[in-house]
Amino acid sequence: MLRGTAADRTLRVVAVDATTLVEEARLRHHLSKTATAALGRTLAGALLLAQVLGKHEDSRVTVRIQGDGELGWIVAEGSTDGSVRGYVKNPGADLPPRDTDGKLDVRGIVGTDGDLAVTRLLENAEPYTGSVPLVSGEIAEDFAYYLAHSEQIPSAVLLGVYEERGQVAHAGGLIVQAMPGVSDATLTRLEANIKAMGTITDNLRTRSLLEIMGRATEGLDLVIADDATGARFACRCSRDKALSSLAYFDAHERHDMIQEGGQEVVCHWCSEHYQITPDEIRSLDAPQTHAQA
Repeated sequence: MLRGTAADRTLRVVAVDATTLVEEARLRHHLSKTATAALGRTLAGALLLAQVLGKHEDSRVTVRIQGDGELGWIVAEGSTDGSVRGYVKNPGADLPPRDTDGKLDVRGIVGTDGDLAVTRLLENAEPYTGSVPLVSGEIAEDFAYYLAHSEQIPSAVLLGVYEERGQVAHAGGLIVQAMPGVSDATLTRLEANIKAMGTITDNLRTRSLLEIMGRATEGLDLVIADDATGARFACRCSRDKALSSLAYFDAHERHDMIQEGGQEVVCHWCSEHYQITPDEIRSLDAPQTHAQA
């Protein structure tokens, strides 16, 4: 993931190569081809939002897209450290390619009647959730609409996933934000550059991240920051958290789990499976001992 500025710091530019992490998400969740594209775009978008909205070194941004398509909801959590995780309600949902251009029908599987909500921590550490109606269902346009209307930051957002031979060959995204003091001439040049680029997937197939950023800001004096960040699919689940989740069941239900030889717990964020043993379940009801002062 690369960051930079252009036009004398009146444009902020962030780009991410999400190929490896989107392929991992596809494998973990057994996603269909179109579901992979939808979740992949959202994962890349969540990473980009974390970079531009995060207020702390360990800030996280959670994106939830709820449309009226077969996919159901999409949830992704991106962090400023480059980690991201996410899932969809119906990973097997799929649609044939569009008749018009042969591309994956992300809009059809997501739907256009719904909303996009973003939850993040403000500078005082209080959670804030902003939401906007879906305007496209293609996801990138919906992210841009959110930034413009909920955060009041005009932005160009490009997100894409390209699959080949049954796996993710290229995935990533680019965001260019207008900062205070940006001139009309700069915005006009930026708009022309973005239009001339074509699709982000075509660019990811033939250019590096640096070249993509340079093409988007051609003639606007791009300056790249030195602190590149690795992007990866990473979940915060653990065996201890899986065991602790069983504490929400009553003692009778836990007894049944023990009698049945244990309980499997599956993390919805990453599809990791934890097989909790009877002895571990018994430990939830064991008396707690406390050291004497």
